Amino acid sequence: MADQSTPEAARPKSRPTVIAPRDGAADNATEAQGVSRRRLLGTAGATGLVLGTAGAGVGYAAAPSAAVPLTSLGSDRAMFHGKHQPGITDALQSCGHLVAFDLAAGAGRKEAVALLRRWSATAERLMAGEAAAHDDTGVARDAGPSSLTVTFGFGHSFFDRTGLQKQRPVALDPLPDFSSDRLDKARSNGDLWVQIGANDALVAFHALRALQKDTGGAARIRWQMNGFNRSPGATAHPMTARNLMGQIDGTRNPKPSETDFDKRIFVPASGSNDPAWMAGGSYAVVRRIRMLLDDWEKLSPTDQENVIGRRKSDGAPLSGGTETTAMDLEKTDSRGNLVVPLNAHARITRPDQNGGAAMLRRPFSYHDGFDANGVPDAGLLFVCWQADPLRGFVPVQRKLDRGDALSQFIRHEASGLFAVPGGAATGEYVGQRLLEG
Repeated sequence: MADQSTPEAARPKSRPTVIAPRDGAADNATEAQGVSRRRLLGTAGATGLVLGTAGAGVGYAAAPSAAVPLTSLGSDRAMFHGKHQPGITDALQSCGHLVAFDLAAGAGRKEAVALLRRWSATAERLMAGEAAAHDDTGVARDAGPSSLTVTFGFGHSFFDRTGLQKQRPVALDPLPDFSSDRLDKARSNGDLWVQIGANDALVAFHALRALQKDTGGAARIRWQMNGFNRSPGATAHPMTARNLMGQIDGTRNPKPSETDFDKRIFVPASGSNDPAWMAGGSYAVVRRIRMLLDDWEKLSPTDQENVIGRRKSDGAPLSGGTETTAMDLEKTDSRGNLVVPLNAHARITRPDQNGGAAMLRRPFSYHDGFDANGVPDAGLLFVCWQADPLRGFVPVQRKLDRGDALSQFIRHEASGLFAVPGGAATGEYVGQRLLEG
């Protein structure tokens, strides 16, 4: 839960729009033909109110009694093809699923090729607001694309299963052990990883079910986790998201507008130690972090702020200013005590306190019910992106292990590291340069 700000691409839009193709990728044939089947169906039965803005949430406008087009929330579309895979720099979605698969016994490279072909074809259709090509469940037939993104990655074990060990990146070596780890191996790692996000829960579930059906006998689910975020337009103005501790969570995330953003987040086409098939890709660290909310909520608001190092109300540093004000780490109070405690989470995770280590955080909150004593199983599905996890996630987490005040209120219960290749060009499937190179 590092202290980094929401990227510009992750901020809600101020007016209705359809997301443009990344890196000049052309719209697919469905867009060229006009309104998709699901978008057309989405116009039926809409009465009374339509969302007035895509992200500002400033109110609602009266709609004609006749059928109206989908609101911007439903019509917003991310593009499947591009230099990078979707779901990395796209805006945070209100719901999502993380799922890992293991190849079935006897399955290898040939089966993996066929599976990634099927998955890519299905993801492209669903992200365009179309039905799955075969045996569509109809779950999302009334909705538009709803900013659906589907992202695919490969785990360390995938390369052994497919005979591609020589193509396995060094950066995919297993993460070191951390003192805060209480990891469940059954809910960690995996041969293949899929991230699904959307601004409609049925659209997200529809994608999850379609991809799971596509596996056939080639793979089986190893683990699956469900998450959520605040819905676009739920606040009066665009804001950094809050987590289940009530804290603004995402301040100081690297921004796409920064000159070194791509260098920190994406693998370059040349000049790195990564294999050529990872060009334009990134590495995803996935952690299920349980928040010990009963203990956290016993703290006073002041004590909570001292743990984090920021005001709970607006995310501003305790040293003063607004959320985006640079934290003054040397500022003291009238007694000479540091205003931002030495073990405050925000102090420890600052990139300038970690040799410039940076990662793009794109998490979901989760809640999986209560135990027999009424203790919530809730927290953060932490997903962070970086060009090299050994220079991104690992040094920050090691430093947190040595004295983060937040550590006593969280527990890392599952973990995974995945190599996420660059986006598929038109006519390609994700991972083709690895599997057929």
